[in-house]
Amino acid sequence: MNAAPRSDSTGGGGRVTGGQLPTTALGASGIQVGAQGLGCMGISDFYGPSDLTESRATLDRALELGVTLFDTADIYGSGHNEEFLSDFVRANRDRVVLATKFGIIRKADDPTYRGIENSPEYIRKAVDASLARLGIDTIDLYYMHRRDPAVPIEESVAAMAELVAQGKVRALGLSEVTGNELRAAHAVHPIAAVQSEWSLFSRDVERSVVPTAAELGVTFVPYSPLGRGFLTGSFTAASELADGKDFRHLQPRYSGDNAAHNAELLAPLRAIADARGISLAQVALAWVHAQAGVRGLAVVPIPGTRSRTRLADNIAAATIWLTAEELATLEPIADKVAGDRYTDMSFTSVGRE
Repeated sequence: MNAAPRSDSTGGGGRVTGGQLPTTALGASGIQVGAQGLGCMGISDFYGPSDLTESRATLDRALELGVTLFDTADIYGSGHNEEFLSDFVRANRDRVVLATKFGIIRKADDPTYRGIENSPEYIRKAVDASLARLGIDTIDLYYMHRRDPAVPIEESVAAMAELVAQGKVRALGLSEVTGNELRAAHAVHPIAAVQSEWSLFSRDVERSVVPTAAELGVTFVPYSPLGRGFLTGSFTAASELADGKDFRHLQPRYSGDNAAHNAELLAPLRAIADARGISLAQVALAWVHAQAGVRGLAVVPIPGTRSRTRLADNIAAATIWLTAEELATLEPIADKVAGDRYTDMSFTSVGRE
């Protein structure tokens, strides 16, 4: 397989040409994807209103440029995201690798509520609901979105494995799990991909799940590789975001003194970007891609965007190789970040490490 770009002592950058990304495999599933995917959450939820016409054009353009992994979940827009993707997926079924997720529960009367459900009974209902919204017969990659420690992970994965046997799902994934949880799940059924936040600002996954994924041959799919846009320099504090419902208003690292402190941490990215003639986003994404070589596993980041212009910029990062010196310059950043990535970190794997 063609691995995602890694660090290279000779440096040099480049842009995607001919509409193709390098490709890599999703674990041992036999599924090949472009080395960068597209996170579709923001089309329907969390980051303010969307232009759905531009969003659809962005999906089409992503496919033209070699993106094949499109990532959604049943909670994004409370089902709207899956419904929106349906026409696109069905029109390009032979080329699109569709990933969706189950496990997070929302309440219509409480937009801040998040529950977790991993029971086998729930999983069987959730997959059928997602298939109906998507209008397809088989989901390519089906993730457990969050882990409920009260339900043995072996029971949940056994139920997910039944979906593979039934032809409803091709490959299994997990999100926000520890290394031990990944190992236990993988013993029940091969896990093709594990998804967690991983960026220059968020590196807690390197403690256990990244080395475990490398050992087991599981592909890592970093979500929010651009720090929810903060690493691009597009905003320096959540107070600049006009929509008061934007999810980033609730994230501690993007507000108040934390935001002011963290904005100063972008200086090394700016220095590299200026020297290379590239964007901050490309530096941040090139760092994530470099982890494939540094950590010894396949890495397929899924930056989200609703804009064709930003899409092209992001995809170009997949062919930018950072030098060892540049990687060393970026190394200290994560340890200096102020504020957690969620108000309630129990919703992540961190507290179970």
